[in-house]
Amino acid sequence: MPDTAPIRLLLVDDEPGLREPLAEYLSRQGFAVTQAASAAEARSILRDDVPDLVLLDIMMPGEDGLSLCRHLSEARAIPTILLTAKGEAMDRIIGLEIGADDYVVKPFEPRELVARIRSVLRRAAKGAAAPVEDELFEFEGWQLDPLKRRLTSPEGALVSISSVEFRLLMAFLEHPRQVLDRDRLLDMVQGREAHLFDRAVDNQVSRLRRKIEVDSRNPTMIQTVWGGGYMLAADVRRIKAPA
Repeated sequence: MPDTAPIRLLLVDDEPGLREPLAEYLSRQGFAVTQAASAAEARSILRDDVPDLVLLDIMMPGEDGLSLCRHLSEARAIPTILLTAKGEAMDRIIGLEIGADDYVVKPFEPRELVARIRSVLRRAAKGAAAPVEDELFEFEGWQLDPLKRRLTSPEGALVSISSVEFRLLMAFLEHPRQVLDRDRLLDMVQGREAHLFDRAVDNQVSRLRRKIEVDSRNPTMIQTVWGGGYMLAADVRRIKAPA
């Protein structure tokens, strides 16, 4: 029986003094690590290969990590962990809002990073395995294809959603007309402690509303339940995807 292929990581950091020893450590832990010293180099690598997870420094010359993180979330749906400095709290929050799956603060313990990598990959695998049948979610004329991660408007137009917006919408569609508080939503979507980033949930809900509500300032589908959280006030049907 062939050995299981190693998990492939792309490590993007402009500091060779951190990047190279970290790559060596991760390789010793059984990961296959590709290094990039810039976002431009990372994009070049991604044209030919898709890793299982990206470790991404925020502060880099040229294109910064947040810009690349947005691309990874919206265009590639690749799990991403941000590598951040202590003073970058706002950047960490923005990173989570635009689609990062987790973050670690420099300097960090490499064993903690390995644990975070495995945790993010478990969540990603669980989310990918959830749709066991080739079926669509239909609500208020909208359709979501979980396997292809394609959201279609009532008019038939494809609407781009980030990986975080997809997971948030899936949480609502799997629990329609149920109040989901911020703790539960953040655990479903980010896997982070809700008391640290509860505003990130509010911002993600606002982003999702702007895409699916007729008037996002007066939402009718994703309703705010004061003191409770949010609720999808819509009937949801699971229908067979067309062949």
